[in-house]
Amino acid sequence: MNLHEYQAKNLFRKFDIPTTNGKLLTHPSQLDDILRKLGGDRWVIKAQVHAGGRGKAGGVVLVDSKAEANEEVRRLLGSKLVTYQTTKEGQPVNSIYIEQPCDIIQQIYLAFIVDRTSQRIMIITSSEGGVEIEEVAQNHPNKILRNPINPVVGIMPAQCRQICDDLGLDKTLSAQMIDLMQKIYKMFVKNDLSLVEVNPLVVTKQGQLICLDGKVVVDNSALYRQPKINEIRDETQEDERELKAEKLDLNYVTLDGTIGCMVNGAGLAMATMDLIKTHGAEPANFLDVGGSVNEKRVIEAFEIILSDEKVKGILVNIFGGIVRCDIIASGIIAAAAKMEIKVPIVVRLEGTNAKEGLELIRNSDVSVYEEANLDKAAQKIIELSKGAN
Repeated sequence: MNLHEYQAKNLFRKFDIPTTNGKLLTHPSQLDDILRKLGGDRWVIKAQVHAGGRGKAGGVVLVDSKAEANEEVRRLLGSKLVTYQTTKEGQPVNSIYIEQPCDIIQQIYLAFIVDRTSQRIMIITSSEGGVEIEEVAQNHPNKILRNPINPVVGIMPAQCRQICDDLGLDKTLSAQMIDLMQKIYKMFVKNDLSLVEVNPLVVTKQGQLICLDGKVVVDNSALYRQPKINEIRDETQEDERELKAEKLDLNYVTLDGTIGCMVNGAGLAMATMDLIKTHGAEPANFLDVGGSVNEKRVIEAFEIILSDEKVKGILVNIFGGIVRCDIIASGIIAAAAKMEIKVPIVVRLEGTNAKEGLELIRNSDVSVYEEANLDKAAQKIIELSKGAN
């Protein structure tokens, strides 16, 4: 679960992590009051969306007057912001965060992330803050510093001091940085986070370290332990199909292709998508229906897949172990009876009750193509999808 910048900064303040003061705007009528409370004559207008690259996309703007602020607020609010991290449709801008600008003399990159390789929380830092960290990693990999935290002892002052030395911070800034990293670590663990990214972490002319931006991701699997955070979830920023699938306990991810996939097991789902790509097409989704699938869940899976207008064909690939293939077949027949399915379907059933499942389909009015060989099944659905409307 992603937090908006303003939500991340609210969380920062609860742990005394230095950040900018700002006000949230959800309607243009709030602007005059917000600018009066913030004071000054220059402000930063920030669109609140779950995506990076806002600045380059026009979602973060420095304004020098109330008139300009009003113009930018009305331009952004209610629009959809398209960045390099969004789809071509963009993300809806339902709120704007307004704050005063900082006098910056240095920008640092700082992140805490769960690193699966080392199975530890990793601190990532760079002296090249304020730009896409991916570009720095590609062009100047030596400037990306990684420091894993020992889960037994937690973050240690000596480790923090070494990070400060590597960044070239003086004694005053080092003291602030050590305190900052310890507080972020405490926040990270207490709130079941999977990512905290501050880019940039700035040094002001007054010699203060301030989190100018903040990206926070909460581990979805731990949301049951974080009811207060779960309450502020912004579902308008999430893919509707993925959100529906999550509520139905289906593992679904929207992709950009045209071949819908319904598979049981994450590994088999990945292999199925790889085969589709190998034969020159693109999968429209990742969908693992899981081991406890029943007829109702098969119908729900079809509804989610077919709600994507890009889908030109569906490949059902089931290897029956715990899952019974005849239950999958019954679900396909029920889905066809409930919905008007206009795209071709190729079914591969292997394993438990596969013969019974195929027999059910053959004796029904459902128009599907059977294929026992997975490679041929992938080729078949790609061929058929080319003729779909």
